[in-house]
Amino acid sequence: MKKRAVIPNIILIMTSILCLIPFLLLITSSLTDENTLILNGYSFFPGKWSLAAYRYIWNQGIVIARAYTVTILVTLMGTAVGLGITSMLAYPLSRKDLPYGKIFAFFVFFTMLFNGGLVPTYLMYVRYLHIKNTLLALIVPGLLVNSFFCMIMRSYFITNIPDAIIESAYMDGAGEFKIFTGMVLPLSKPIMATIGLFMAINYWNDWYNGLIYLTETKLFSIQNVLNRMISDAQFLASSNLGSTVNTGAIKLPATSARMAIAVVTILPMLMAYPFFQKHFIKGITIGAVKG
Repeated sequence: MKKRAVIPNIILIMTSILCLIPFLLLITSSLTDENTLILNGYSFFPGKWSLAAYRYIWNQGIVIARAYTVTILVTLMGTAVGLGITSMLAYPLSRKDLPYGKIFAFFVFFTMLFNGGLVPTYLMYVRYLHIKNTLLALIVPGLLVNSFFCMIMRSYFITNIPDAIIESAYMDGAGEFKIFTGMVLPLSKPIMATIGLFMAINYWNDWYNGLIYLTETKLFSIQNVLNRMISDAQFLASSNLGSTVNTGAIKLPATSARMAIAVVTILPMLMAYPFFQKHFIKGITIGAVKG
């Protein structure tokens, strides 16, 4: 290792450790005894360990499993459809011979700066698209706000798909759809993986759409379930229902249980990231060098 690279590597290692600290604190909190957590607060070295939080999750298995199923289904469908829509819009915008291409690109860019607001958006989705209390309520809103991803993918197509390849395909008699699916997409794996990872994270972490468009708890994602548990616990903590909770009439997750649910929530994304890391880093570096 060169001497001039020692200091940057040390800085990167320290930064990585700092990024891991919140996750370590989350895990230790989920394994901390509830009373110890209340008395002593969060700690990396709790005075008493406990698996009660994870036993609570196990007892709530039906709710958690259903929420996980909804979240996985929404993430897979939303990411796949989102990538398809984004790439099919970005590719024509990247072509110099697209009629009125600059006007279409302006319309896409304009949506990054302005939107109709919450009330018009809610009325459009509920009255005209009829997505309330359906899985589409967790998918469709995310598909219609991907202008930023579209512009990134458009820039990638412009800078990394040579015009000579497309022209040679024209000479061989290939049509636009054949060029797009057979040549452009295979050459765009880094940016597809990068945008796909961003979309998957957005869908996985989304709770706002469920809060606005869902009232049926069976359609809640894992984030909505966690948010509902936190809200209920905060309500009881600020009310006079403490005695009822103590008698066991109402079963709500304690602080450590909420930490455990958060751990269970982020594990799938942490497990999936290494499979996308290679393409993700390549897509970011290409954008940094040529963007």
